[in-house]
Amino acid sequence: MSETMRVGVVGIGRMGLSMLRHLIRQGYPVTACDLNPKQCDAARAAGAEIAATPADVGKAADFVIIGVGYDDEVLAVMTGDGGLLQTMRNGSVIAVSSTCAPAFVKSMAELAGKSGIEIFDAPICRGARAADDGTLLALVGAKPEVFERGRPIYQAFSSDVAHLGDVGAGQVGKAMNNFLLWVNGIALIEAGRLCEANGMDLAKLREALLMSSGASDALKNWDTMTFTWALKDMQIVAKMADAAGLSLPIAGAIKELVKDGRRIKQSNPPDWAGREAAKQS
Repeated sequence: MSETMRVGVVGIGRMGLSMLRHLIRQGYPVTACDLNPKQCDAARAAGAEIAATPADVGKAADFVIIGVGYDDEVLAVMTGDGGLLQTMRNGSVIAVSSTCAPAFVKSMAELAGKSGIEIFDAPICRGARAADDGTLLALVGAKPEVFERGRPIYQAFSSDVAHLGDVGAGQVGKAMNNFLLWVNGIALIEAGRLCEANGMDLAKLREALLMSSGASDALKNWDTMTFTWALKDMQIVAKMADAAGLSLPIAGAIKELVKDGRRIKQSNPPDWAGREAAKQS
């Protein structure tokens, strides 16, 4: 690890703050910024320096991680007034850990390349608990030499860092991961309803299924799983399918079903975790 390399983090929400804390624990000096003053206070308390704008982060760091929510927010962080590209130096790296459309990240790499800046396409998997534990999975698309620069930084908060190919490959990998997650999530709602109609104890069935071919991370983590980002994820999959001219009927159905999935999970989900049984005992 380069002890002197200052890392920037733009977007210090639930995930970004945990990543920042691990970076500081590993000895990286960190400069960060966020629109939320409370998040900035938490990052400052963790030992980070706080900057007013992404451009100020870019002045301080040669490797900047973006952790905002949507493509348009990444665009604003990179190219807007006070954006990273106004100040980052030739040879520096911008890591995009937001979940974005692959074509969008490729367009950002083309734009950044005009200033001699590389893109480290690195969406992350496994959720908030893994972020806290430092056991995230980073799916990376980058040139081999850029991957080698970014890997030790991402190993500060990731137990696994997978190099899938050039820029865009990380986002394709994340889209497929999430597509399969939501397939399983919707199936668990439908299977749960069917089991409840037949008087099954879902918690007991869950224990058995986790030892069988019906196992999935969605079933394992059902109690903490949310559908918050499901529609966004499936919209990305739909864009990819349209661009490729592919008919993906399962993906299309899941894109619609996750809308109800979020409501059901928040209000009246199948009791795979056995909470109702625990209340009655």
